[in-house]
Amino acid sequence: MKDIQGRLRVRVAVFACVAAVALGIDQLTKMWAQQALGDGRTVPLIPGLLSLTLVHNPGASLGLGSGSTWLISLLAVVACVVMAVLAARTISMRWTVMFAFAFAGAFGNLIDRVAYADGFLNGKVVDFLNYGWSVGNVADIYLVMAGIGVVVLIVLDVPFSRKDLDRIEHLGEDAGDVARDGESDGTADESQDSSAMVQDASPGSSRTEVTVSSRQPDDSERSAS
Repeated sequence: MKDIQGRLRVRVAVFACVAAVALGIDQLTKMWAQQALGDGRTVPLIPGLLSLTLVHNPGASLGLGSGSTWLISLLAVVACVVMAVLAARTISMRWTVMFAFAFAGAFGNLIDRVAYADGFLNGKVVDFLNYGWSVGNVADIYLVMAGIGVVVLIVLDVPFSRKDLDRIEHLGEDAGDVARDGESDGTADESQDSSAMVQDASPGSSRTEVTVSSRQPDDSERSAS
């Protein structure tokens, strides 16, 4: 029991540290963008692919849902709570890290909606990473990373809970039993084949011995003796 509680505290600590550091980076970059790009200028980084342009986005990540700001804000609140709960329930550190990045992304944009709100959760998110087809921020990168990471963990069948771990271990035991049964069957077949060969060889040997022992000496042999 103490071991389980100790692991839980470690995962909670990792979640808090990763989320706090990621959230701090997101907010610092947004503060910098508002100061450095507040005059409306554009700073090219990779021509044709990436530039820095300050935009206040009322929608969701990458400019989606600009007409439903308050609804997106409520969904962000729910997402933050869900990520925290899932991080506390999982037994995997990899799942914990993915939930931490998702939490940082959702909460980072939620801070903007509260800090720059004209009404109930209808604030605008600070975006400054211009990809040409959309403008985003560091929090959006966290959300994309978390989404890709979750898919990878699912594909790799990384256990989320103790139940998943027991299932994987049970499948491993079943595979081991099948392998052992196959080896046993192979050994039994080899034994049967060996027995059959011995049985086939035995009658011939007996006949040879009988023939040799039953042969009588001829006249020349009797004269020589």
